Amino acid sequence: MSVKVKVPQLSESVSEATLLSWQKQPGDHVKRGEVLVEIETDKIVMEIPSPIDGVLSAIIEDDGAIVVSGQDIADITEMSSDSDLPSRASAVGSHEDAVVQQHGGSSVASHSNVAMPAAVSLASNMGVDLGDVSGSGLGGRILKEDVLKSSDLPDTSTASTSSHAEESSTSVSVESESSSKPEATRDEKEVVSSVSDNAISDRREPMSRLRVRVAERLLESQSSTATLTTFNEVNMKAVIDLRKRYVDIFEKSHGVRLGFMSFFVKAVVAALKKFPVLNASIDGSDIIYHGSFNIGVAVGTERGLVVPVIRDADSLLMHEIELAISDYAKRAKSGRLALDDLLGGTFSISNGGSYGSVMSTPIINPPQSAILGVHAIKDRPVVENGEIVIRPMVHLALSYDHRLIDGREAVLGLVAIKDALEDPSRLLLCI
Repeated sequence: MSVKVKVPQLSESVSEATLLSWQKQPGDHVKRGEVLVEIETDKIVMEIPSPIDGVLSAIIEDDGAIVVSGQDIADITEMSSDSDLPSRASAVGSHEDAVVQQHGGSSVASHSNVAMPAAVSLASNMGVDLGDVSGSGLGGRILKEDVLKSSDLPDTSTASTSSHAEESSTSVSVESESSSKPEATRDEKEVVSSVSDNAISDRREPMSRLRVRVAERLLESQSSTATLTTFNEVNMKAVIDLRKRYVDIFEKSHGVRLGFMSFFVKAVVAALKKFPVLNASIDGSDIIYHGSFNIGVAVGTERGLVVPVIRDADSLLMHEIELAISDYAKRAKSGRLALDDLLGGTFSISNGGSYGSVMSTPIINPPQSAILGVHAIKDRPVVENGEIVIRPMVHLALSYDHRLIDGREAVLGLVAIKDALEDPSRLLLCI
């Protein structure tokens, strides 16, 4: 019995996704729950597991394909015993048939040669019979360059004849007098310029869907909000002393290390309760004052910035906040955040200090109306009681939408955060 592997249901705000990389190939044995492929939306990267035990008989959509919810992307043949398992060659042949059908017929491939989609498309455009082409890829697969070699045409001649899908996988091979470079990967092109006797290579690759979406939202924020930023500095000595005193017993009791972010989250919630407009958003000509305190914490990953949300932060204890932050950070870096983790934030915190930043102006995350930028804690000279002393200081930056939030509320809100951090006992007493 053959079972279709489908794209899972995406959220209402996500219309399509991109297949990143298949972890299995046609003919491979797969187990139920084993990861087959990763897909990337404009918010997160998700893994698609195998729905059954069996053999991956065909890949319908290859790496880089744009897919939508419920779309078929592969076939898995369910087997009752090892004797029923098809050979890898026959499974790969099924993949070839599927690829050929997608490109309009079987005349461009034979069952003895397995052609990759890029090779099929190029062969179709150039009128090359893939049955006469020898494959140099894994398991004898016919690659695009094999088609080029068989036709005695240089790689660059395909630029004007390739389809859009082929353009995304075109490679340019460049040779110098002293050495030759391997052909670029599927999603890369190399452009070589000469400076004196040295060859300098520039690498071109498409932006990830996540990076594209981040760019869109940053531009949207800049163009749709009247953003202002107010600054203040905070003496972190009281927080640092408290943390040093209890860091070991805290970790033994709760299984998580006591960091600084839980203090910032608690201080922010205290300020939002005093100045609800900082936790509000604009909807048309209405103001929505949110009853929940859902604090987004920005996390930088290799694929781009994500902002998972700590829900109902006002009702969480310090260790629960630290556990949530730790869990989100690990899952964000491994690409295992769920869409629900990113939705519903009412206020955000961006911790540029973890990278060494001492001052910046954070950009609001719409539809929220404010964001707090936290920077590096540095020892600085300050005046206390008429004397110059060294204290661990941190700059805080509150960016806010001036359409909704007046300067008074923004400044006083930031002062409330400062007061809570400089005297953490305020957080216990709720004053």
